[in-house]
Amino acid sequence: MPIQRDRLYADVQYLTTLKPPRSIGHPESLKKAEEYIEAQFCKLSGRVQKQALHQGFNNLIFSYGPEDGERVIVGAHYDVFGETPGADDNASAVAGLLELARALHEEKPEVKHRIDFVAYNFEEPPYFATEKMGSAVHAKSMKKDKVDVKLMICLEMIGFFTDKPNSQEFQHESMKKMYPTTGNFIVVVGKMGQERTVQRVQQFMKEHSRIDVQSIAAPEGLPGVGLSDHRNYWAQGYQAVMINDTSFLRNPHYHQRSDTIDTLDFARMTEVVRGVYAAMLNF
Repeated sequence: MPIQRDRLYADVQYLTTLKPPRSIGHPESLKKAEEYIEAQFCKLSGRVQKQALHQGFNNLIFSYGPEDGERVIVGAHYDVFGETPGADDNASAVAGLLELARALHEEKPEVKHRIDFVAYNFEEPPYFATEKMGSAVHAKSMKKDKVDVKLMICLEMIGFFTDKPNSQEFQHESMKKMYPTTGNFIVVVGKMGQERTVQRVQQFMKEHSRIDVQSIAAPEGLPGVGLSDHRNYWAQGYQAVMINDTSFLRNPHYHQRSDTIDTLDFARMTEVVRGVYAAMLNF
């Protein structure tokens, strides 16, 4: 399967070396990130669209497969928090998104459903949990157009892994008995009531990648569970999961200036993307 580590690295490198960082405080850098993603999508055989957001920014959408019928959405946000380079949060996920689209373009598999890759803006504060989130705008448009969304996969921080003992923290002490205490796994995060979806995505990822894939279907109120773009698809009644390295429960560089490319594990990140590739095709 053509998931290439070098291309993932190149994407993260470009996004993290934008100076100043690609946050709403620096619209010119945010625009460069948007233009980079659009240019990558435009190299591929598929349909590229922009979805207008406020302040002249856009969601970027690359579509593959049949025009009509069921749809799988894979999304990641390209903005960063404040003055941070945002290697894990969220260049890792944008790189994964682009690489999944490239793999489809190269393999040209027969797909039974349309796949939309969406690069969102405005996931970070001050827009988080507002109607201005790019993913809120997109999810609402899906509902309004009565799109049959089978599944939304949110890529959110997929690059930080460590083999250090006791490197994994948890929201509750009780979870230590259920999950590994070393931070070298990836998690499929879903909500209660969508257990079957979570388990299916986990199964496809496990079968097609060489990384430990854990899962949780938790109450939406559990800290961290709804902290990304998937929340807006839940709000519209869709099945959605987040693929996540557990963020601040593991990564000490979360929302820090130290969230740099050299802290990422590209070998494991490649395996995560391989797993997601299988899940989005087979779900």
